[in-house]
Parts: sequence; C-alpha cells; structure tokens
Amino acid sequence: MKPLFRTLLLACLLPAAALAENIPIQRWQTAEGTKVLLVERHENPIVDIDVAFDAGSSRDSANKIGVADFAAGLADTGTKSLGEEALLQRVGDLAVSLSSYNTTETSGVRLRSLSKPDILNPALGLMRDVLVEPRFDPAVLKREQDRAVETLKQNRTQPDFLASVANTRQVYPTHPYGYPARTSEQTIRRITPADLHRFHQQYFTRRNAVVAIVGDVSRSQAEEIVSKLTGDLPTGQALPPLPEATHGAVQTQTLPHSGTQAHIVLGMPIITPNDPDYYALAVGNYILGGGSFDSRLMKVLRDQHGYTYGASSRLTPLRAQGPLTISFATEKSRAAAALADTQKVLQEFAANGPTEAELAQAKANLVGSFPLRFDTNAELLGYLKLIGLYNLPDDYLSRYPAAVSRLSAEEVKAAWQRRVTGLHTTVVGMPQSGKPAARRSNGRRR
Repeated sequence: MKPLFRTLLLACLLPAAALAENIPIQRWQTAEGTKVLLVERHENPIVDIDVAFDAGSSRDSANKIGVADFAAGLADTGTKSLGEEALLQRVGDLAVSLSSYNTTETSGVRLRSLSKPDILNPALGLMRDVLVEPRFDPAVLKREQDRAVETLKQNRTQPDFLASVANTRQVYPTHPYGYPARTSEQTIRRITPADLHRFHQQYFTRRNAVVAIVGDVSRSQAEEIVSKLTGDLPTGQALPPLPEATHGAVQTQTLPHSGTQAHIVLGMPIITPNDPDYYALAVGNYILGGGSFDSRLMKVLRDQHGYTYGASSRLTPLRAQGPLTISFATEKSRAAAALADTQKVLQEFAANGPTEAELAQAKANLVGSFPLRFDTNAELLGYLKLIGLYNLPDDYLSRYPAAVSRLSAEEVKAAWQRRVTGLHTTVVGMPQSGKPAARRSNGRRR
C-alpha cells in the first residue's frame, strides 16, 4: 500500500477507534472470585444485566451430552417459589425481559429492566431466584425433551443440518466442542432432573461467574446488584481448562441425500479469543468469505461460475480453538466442480494473500462498522461479557479498530499460510456416479 494512501485510510478509520475509546469500562472482582464489568449509561432509565458462567455445552460429560443445554434452558421455566406460569406472570407484570441461555462455552441469565427501584428491585429478585433456585420441574423437562426429539427428527431431514453436524464431528471427533453433534434421541431422553441440579450446583458458582451491567446504575448500585444476584450461589472451585482441540489428518466425507442440491461444509479448528493472529485471521476471513458479496468465494462461486446463491466463511473464536468454517449449497451435478474451485480459492488466498484493494475494502468495512456492533446497551453488554469470560484487555474495544487498521497484506498472508493447513470436508448429496456438469463461466443461477 502506498504511504499516502495508507495515511489517508488511517485518518478515515481513526474516528471509529476514538468512539470505542469513549466507553469507560469499570472492572473489578469480588472476594469470592466473581468478575464484574460495568458501563454506566444514564441517558435512559434502563439497565441490562447478564450473569454468565463457564458452563456451556463444552462442560458436558461424554456420557451425558445435553445436560448444559437443558440446565440453562429450563432455568427460566420456574423457581423454588414460583412455577412456570407464575414466573411468566410476574415477569409480565413488571414489563421486564428475563431469559436464560446456553452456548458452546457459556450459560447464563439476562435481564432488561427499567432502573426505577420499584421495578428493578423485584426484577432482580426474580433474576436471583432463576440463578440460584431453578425448579427443574420433571414435567417441564419431559415436555422440552419431547420438543427436542421432534426438532432433531425434523433437522435430520435437512441436508444443511446433516452437513454441519457431520463436519463438526470431523473437526472435533473427541473434543467437547463436538458433543452437540452427537446428540441423539437417546442422549436427550437420558437426562434427568437430578443431572440438571448437579450441573447447576457444580458450574453456577460465584467463582465461575461474570456479571456484565450496562445502563442507569452507579458503581455502588452495581456492587449491590452483584451481591444480591450471586451472594447465595455456592463459592465453587476453579474449573480445569478444556483440552486443546487438535487438527488431525484432513478427511473428506460424502453422504447421500434425496434433495436436489448438495450441501458442502469445510472446517478446521483454528482460533481463540486471545489468538496472536486474531486480527490477521479475522481480516483474511472477511476477504475470503465473511464479506458477503465482497468476498472471493462469492465472486468465484456465484459471480464467475454460477454454482450457488451464496457462499460464506466464518471464524468462531473459542478457548480451545474454535473453527474456521466454509459452507454453501449447489446443484448435485456441479458439486465436485464447486468443491474443487472452493479449494482452489482457499489455496490461492493462503499462498498469495489479499490484494491491496481487498485489504483496504476489508479495513474500511470492519473498522467503519465496528462501533455499530455495540451502539445499544444490549450489544455492548455482550462485549463486556466476552471481555470478562476470556480475560480480554480493558481496551479491547479500542484495540480492535486500531489493530485492524495497522495490518499489512503480508501479515494477513503470513498468518493464513502459517495457520490454515487444510480443512475437513463434508458433502451431503454428492452424486455417487456420473460426471459433473460442464462449468458455466460467466453466468449466475436464476
């Protein structure tokens, strides 16, 4: 990149970094080990709270897959003192939002409420009860198990679901990140209320908690909130780290399906939230397939050859190496050619890196849109939670645009050459015999 153009680009991108620097994050840890992150915003009488735990599906055991998901999912369906309907009625009466959730690495409970004491205080009481005393009603568990089984049966008829599950098994054959891909009717039915209570007791602890708060409260109020929400949780023990995901010999798997299209997924474990190559991998991913119509995969697979309506790549940072994933669908007769061209795009990108024009466009989009990712309290809350869970630096929000802006094309290329060593491939619907149709050079599918 020419020096003058680089200077002009940096000048355009600096305002985004400045916006991030204007977010004053207050951060502390309680005597019991709970991490707290607070951003005061007093413009509106609203407060958002997220109490998160290192208690996602990666904390399941191999012989009890799904316990984390049900433990989190049922937490907001009743407490020791309130059944499901009574709890919903109280939430509705207060006009607040209260919900529990589960992801690969996290379980938790969120609350959005007016900051008026006559609303916030009883809402915090409900949130405390959901966090500390979930009911895990056997009848509710049975109902949700029935729903989960029916959903699984429906999903298993969908080729995109089958491709995603099969590729996850390839990428994480024994690692806990692959447990959800091994969900079956048997694993769902095997879960008992006792399993949920045991999981909750072990992982929903003060030592394992991160509390993120954004909104119309002061530091002293936030301290009282944290004490009220977590004070009755068990102290807990330090959790063992997850095993690092290893990248084994690259494999290709083909599965039959009666649908008209083939669904293709490629993946490998690659990235952590604190990865030294994080920014180079993120920018490269935008150029490869994360940038929608700006990406190389779209330009080659859709615009040049007309294989697909859409192709994308995605990076998912996780503690023990989350995946890089590429996915798209195409006509069965063109699956082999489309896969070959996908692999060619990936190989050429790793070998040569981005062009200066691609890099400039990626920087402009990633940095320019970055402040929009946390322009609401709820969105900022999510970032605070991530900062706490992954021990990211206090200046993470300002560091991101600055680090992206400084990247060179050589740095992006070097990271991709060093880290991308081949992707496992899954094709659902590949023809078992016959030659693929001839390529169309300049057409799009209509």
